[in-house]
Amino acid sequence: MHRVFLIGDALPSLSEALPSSVYKITRFKDPEEAAGSISRASFVIINGGYALSRQEPMKKLLSVSDETPKLFISGKGPSFCKKKKLTYQINASLAGTEFLSRLMERMEDEKRLLDEASALKKENSSLRDELKFFEDLSHVLTSSSERADVLSLLTKKIKEKTEAENCTLYLIDEETGGLQLEKTEGPLWKKEAGKSAVSGDSIASSVARDGKPLLIKDMYRETGLMMKMERDLRHKIKTAICVPVRSKGKILGVLELINRKSGGEFTRQELQYMARFTDYAALIIERSILYEKMQELVVTDDLTKLFNTRYMMRTIGTEVLRSNRYNTSVSLIFMDIDHFKAVNDNFGHLVGSRLLVEMGQLLIKHLRELDIVTRYGGDEFVIILPQTPPQKAAKTAERIRQTVQDHAFLKKEGYNLRITASFGVASYPESAHSQEELIRLADESMYKVKRRTRNGVYAIIGNGAV
Repeated sequence: MHRVFLIGDALPSLSEALPSSVYKITRFKDPEEAAGSISRASFVIINGGYALSRQEPMKKLLSVSDETPKLFISGKGPSFCKKKKLTYQINASLAGTEFLSRLMERMEDEKRLLDEASALKKENSSLRDELKFFEDLSHVLTSSSERADVLSLLTKKIKEKTEAENCTLYLIDEETGGLQLEKTEGPLWKKEAGKSAVSGDSIASSVARDGKPLLIKDMYRETGLMMKMERDLRHKIKTAICVPVRSKGKILGVLELINRKSGGEFTRQELQYMARFTDYAALIIERSILYEKMQELVVTDDLTKLFNTRYMMRTIGTEVLRSNRYNTSVSLIFMDIDHFKAVNDNFGHLVGSRLLVEMGQLLIKHLRELDIVTRYGGDEFVIILPQTPPQKAAKTAERIRQTVQDHAFLKKEGYNLRITASFGVASYPESAHSQEELIRLADESMYKVKRRTRNGVYAIIGNGAV
């Protein structure tokens, strides 16, 4: 049923020309009254003579009815209506004929075509914006390979595109299977990304388990969901979108948007946009994870996860150059576990491997953050001490020797193994004059201890040794 607003003097012939089964006529004498209800009208039919006498109110009506077809029935239409879209004019003598009915159908068709054109234009504009967003994101992402940079850029771009206050990326931890806060953009989260496990009953965890997107239009009406939020977030979240990120059927993580900057609620249109975006996000996340794993394989030891020999050689070279530039010292500690073969023979290689892992963590724990621990091979470790002169390096080696001697290894597994280690120390430029000589002297110093007493430190201090 089409609703027709008739404004002005009554035109009795309209009832015959517009059948009541198709059109419902509502009559108005006051154009302002019709303007207040114009959203309910399918068509507006106006007596042209009346419009001429009430031009100011008619102008107001026309200003709010751009999307509504209007027909002036008069031989003299007002001049201000001639350039308005969806506006027609016929002679009063045609108002009671079949011509009027056909004209109404034509007006309806034109209205539909204009609506479709407007929708297509809007959709085309949205698609262009979306394509531009993806192109910009791809361009920037290809300029960086570091995982942290890529994921930070990803969340930042999504936040900007959706005009959200907060955008957070959670990823599934491969070891625990739980969800972990990876990256966040915005003021709400206070936790440090990359180190925070997410509660199993949180909204993000629920979406990761169910694999279904979630749209929360009004958090205050969703009391059950609100109780799952962390206490400091409960009263800050008004509206949210949470979508799973999956690749080849596997859930990689969850993307979460919180609150609109402009206020109001997130809509299904934004939920659908995020659902489309997750396939692209999955590619980015997989790429960043793969690159990180490749980098780890290149510079870390498979067993201990310490830096490997390749990284050690590169870093020693860098530190020697820095030593020359800033007139500082760099020291090297070579360390070898005493009688490690006996551990493997008595307890098996699996226990020996676990001991090496624990040794690596023990060394890291008792050294400075700027010191670099590497696995040199087998049961040997090399410690790089930047900005460290020989005397201080010797004291560090002795402290580590005592720590190893006092430590009970694999205590949790019930072994309580007691071991010792031998240490060799050399420094650049005090005892060595090149990178190669630094490595050779530290290695030879360690073997002097191995051949003599074991469980000791041999450090080259200038031209002497301690």
